[in-house]
Amino acid sequence: MHQNKAGRELKTLVIYWSATGNTEKVAGAVQKALVREGIEPAVKKVSEAEAEELYQYDLVFLGAPSYQFLPPEPVLRFVKQKMKLHVERGDIKPCAPRVAGKTAVVFCTYSGPHTGINEVTPVGEYLGQFFEHLGFDVAARWYVVGEFHGREELSTKGRLGDIRGRPNQQDLSKVESDVSRLIKTLRSAS
Repeated sequence: MHQNKAGRELKTLVIYWSATGNTEKVAGAVQKALVREGIEPAVKKVSEAEAEELYQYDLVFLGAPSYQFLPPEPVLRFVKQKMKLHVERGDIKPCAPRVAGKTAVVFCTYSGPHTGINEVTPVGEYLGQFFEHLGFDVAARWYVVGEFHGREELSTKGRLGDIRGRPNQQDLSKVESDVSRLIKTLRSAS
């Protein structure tokens, strides 16, 4: 079990929103890798995480798909609600000072049929800014290709080529590897 400098277990939260299952698969890979690293994360859909106090966690993952270059509405509502709470409490300060021991990772799924990765990077930046404003160190923004459900031509004739069945096992294995690498980095820093 990973322990932080205070000698307690690294508290970890995985939050995600998924309409088609792509982002849920990635959240599952994150959870699987964390468990393999000896960390038992809380895993919640965005709708289940509204009451969560993010500062109670040392490591927070937030996952969402890209919908028209933005997070989907439920994720936007979640972020706006949390921002309002933290502004009212005075947690958000000029220069966004880091809060010691708080780390975040953003993961985003995308199909990119029109402009590829450019369709998802605004989502990762938006969600990353949310955490940076709270004082979390944003360790990574991960972008994972996912099949475009409901319109096969957008999964076969888009800029990314044939992406049917993605995220596939290779994509999910990379996520697991990235999680393990992150945990090793956090362990070596503590």
